[in-house]
Amino acid sequence: MEHIGYQKENIRVTDGNVELTVPDDDWEMDVARVNMWAARAERVLFEVGSFKAETFESFFDGCRELPWNDYIPKDYAVIVNGSSRKSKLYGISACQSLAKKAIVRSLCAARGLKEDGIISENRNIGEVKVVFSIVENTVHMLIDTSGDGLHKRGYRPLTHEAPIRETLANGMVSLSRFRPFGYEALVDPFCGSGTILIEAARMSLNIAPGRDRHFSFEDLPYIGSYARDKAREEALSLEASPKTDKKYFFGSDIDSKAVANARENASRAGVSDLIDFSVADAFTRTPQALACITGTDRQLILTNPPYGGRLMTPEEADEIYREIASTWLLRDGTCKKGIRLSVISPDDTFERAIGHKADKRTKLYNGNIKCQLNNYFKFNK
Repeated sequence: MEHIGYQKENIRVTDGNVELTVPDDDWEMDVARVNMWAARAERVLFEVGSFKAETFESFFDGCRELPWNDYIPKDYAVIVNGSSRKSKLYGISACQSLAKKAIVRSLCAARGLKEDGIISENRNIGEVKVVFSIVENTVHMLIDTSGDGLHKRGYRPLTHEAPIRETLANGMVSLSRFRPFGYEALVDPFCGSGTILIEAARMSLNIAPGRDRHFSFEDLPYIGSYARDKAREEALSLEASPKTDKKYFFGSDIDSKAVANARENASRAGVSDLIDFSVADAFTRTPQALACITGTDRQLILTNPPYGGRLMTPEEADEIYREIASTWLLRDGTCKKGIRLSVISPDDTFERAIGHKADKRTKLYNGNIKCQLNNYFKFNK
């Protein structure tokens, strides 16, 4: 968030969550801007309030005392979900029921209704998704402003057989330290629906990840579509043009249907002119072949090959991993001339299959699948 003006001292990262503190005077615009620019987050929530709770009674009382009438419009349906870690309260379903009851009590009091009355809820009018997070006995009550997960950028309506999430692909590009329009090309020889290359190309043009999608905050009258339109207008003003006519993004796949889908996705994403897609066997993309195809002698191979349990058996996946190593690595596990290699795989399956530790590895998740990004960048001198 620093690249769009938020100060580092206002950003805190804890246990996979990023907390951003903003002034009260224009927080609605901050909600819109963060949703627009969050590249690797799954959703954006704003905090209604927080309190300590070690019993169900204190949980109920703390929740009831928050100003829900300020954030839940009349007749909107209220949906409650949440999580608990390292806390005395760990019964999620019980906390859901209590939170919903406390919110209704709070709304009834604010609207002059009976304390134990009911409120009108109509999903056709609108809904508010409330999320509670209990960490070390501190309850945070939040409202989801994203709706669909932020990995849904809006450019990939087609469903490939095993697509990688856009948020993960974006993170892989950053972790591999690719620098667009520089001295090396980005190559994905198992491109599938093209997500890795599309995310990289959009990053190179500073295209806001949420530019082409709807957010649930647009349906909340106290934020509304105006904030989204203003955030999108700002994002469009910050987009860049390619620094050269030369292409730096190259994808291929042995499946012609996947390649056709990748081209359509790239077109919807606004980066089709930057990416060269073709139908090819990955292992024909040798360093020498890639130098001819890309017009540069330095290549970053960044890819998500098929793996065991997803599209094939573990044994078949291991064979593909060994083929990857023999195509782009030397026998000692160092990179062939002109190559950097980054491969994502479940846990350390890639390292074990090829018998060489990565020069750098990062633990990641593809949905619920625990993965590892294996980066090989050392050369045999």
